[in-house]
Parts: sequence; structure tokens; C-alpha cells
Amino acid sequence: MYVAKRANTGYAIYDEQHDHNSAERLSLMSELRQAVEHDQLMLHYQPKLDLTTGTVKYVEALVRWEHPTRGFVAPDQFIPFAEQTGYIKAISHWVADKAIGQCAAWRAAGIELAVSVNVSARELIQSTLPDTFNALLKKHGVAPEMVWIEITESAIMDDPNHAIETLDRLHALGIRLAIDDFGTGYSSLAYLKRMPVDELKIDKSFVIGMTEHKDDETIVRSTIDLAHNMGLKVVAEGVESEDVLDRLRDLRCDLVQGFHLSRPLSPARLEAWLIDWEIRQAAAQA
Repeated sequence: MYVAKRANTGYAIYDEQHDHNSAERLSLMSELRQAVEHDQLMLHYQPKLDLTTGTVKYVEALVRWEHPTRGFVAPDQFIPFAEQTGYIKAISHWVADKAIGQCAAWRAAGIELAVSVNVSARELIQSTLPDTFNALLKKHGVAPEMVWIEITESAIMDDPNHAIETLDRLHALGIRLAIDDFGTGYSSLAYLKRMPVDELKIDKSFVIGMTEHKDDETIVRSTIDLAHNMGLKVVAEGVESEDVLDRLRDLRCDLVQGFHLSRPLSPARLEAWLIDWEIRQAAAQA
């Protein structure tokens, strides 16, 4: 029924892929609940490089699930399902709690790293979201400016008025805000100028091949210019080659992230990567 409604066809042929209540999906849902309740999920962190200073000041927290029998379950296999069932709220709370806790642990160890977490459309319209983050900041003793929240533009456009109200309250707490996957949705500039955001993240689909496809480069350049004219920082995600990195530097992009810099890493591996990065930077300057 829901497939037919979304397609506006009046009918749909049964397809197991569309049956969110299939035995396999119900089993996965039950196991996902156990994963959250028993700390079976883990966070990896992908660094974001400041192209002006050559330093890494913050990282993006990305959830991973190492299932005891299924092995590694990719986020695109369980995150959309969690969003459809509403369980994304529990997962997102777990991610925010762990990421902010990790931020506190790094600071205690003398590592100043801000963290960013992703918020779904379902959460963005929840009036309790700012209170939840405020409580987590107090729980871990983390300053609000050390936490970034990333929201896709499509999530904002689902209910822009409620979304902007929530963003205003988060911004009032001192939390930094970024629009993720910019360029892939249908956001209006009229709404964009009302949002208290600090950063735009250019979707990787435009960045990966920008040195080979002029249209992609034009979109990237235009987004950087737009953001700078609005007083916003720009992050290019999906940087997978030195050529793309150099071109983004020429276009005055502020920050980059992607496999060319580093894949998402566990906290311990990230700490080792940061030490190695500082050594390489010092050698390059010398």
C-alpha cells in the first residue's frame, strides 16, 4: 500500500524488497536493538583537514556495526531501516553520547578535537532534540562549540519551519551546525539564509570527479563562492586524489575530508594518524 501511495500509481506488485516487515528485516531490527543496548556498535572518526592551516581540528563520527555472526554490516544496510522504523532516534542518541564522551576523553588526554554527528529528518522535528544535546554536553563536561551537528538539506526541507526552529535552539546553545550533502536536495536559498548554519558540506558526488568533469567543478566553485558570500565555511567530502585536493585548494575551499586524507578510523588509530600527520607536516615545512 505504501509503495503504491509513494508511486502514485494506485497499485503495486508485491516485492519482498519493499516488505519492511519481512522475517529477515524483523530479525535485523531485533538484533539492532540488542546492538545498541549491549554496546555492540562502534564509532569511527574521519578527520577534516583545514586547507589554510594544514591542521585537523575536528572529525566526523560515523557509526559501524560489527555483528557477531553476520560480520560487518554496512551503515547503508541498517540506517535507512532504522529511519523507517523510528529506531534511528535510539541509535542517534547512542552516537551523540559516545561521540561527545570521546571528545571529553581526547581533551583529558591533551587532544583538542571537536566532533560532528549526523541528525536525521525524524529527529530534527523533535522538540526535545536541543534538550537532549544540552544534557549530553553537561554529562560529559564538553563545551558546546566542540560539537557540530550535520543535517542534510533534504531533512530540513521535509518540514523547514520546524527544522529552523530546532536549529535556532541548537545554535543558541553554542553548538555548531552544518548542512550535509549540499547540492543533492532541493533547498531554497530563502530558507538557507534563515538557517543559523556555520558550514556547507559539498556532496562527494560533485567532488570525486571534479577534475575530469567541468560541470562538477562549476557546481563546486559556485557552492564555495555562495557559502563564502554568506559568511559560511565549506567542506568538500569525497576527496580521493591529490589532483582534486590541489584544485579545491585553488578554489579556496576551507576544509576537506575523504579517503585520500584518511578513511574513518577507530579512536586509537586516529590518534596514531594525527601524530603521523603532524610529523609529515613538520617535515614538509622543513
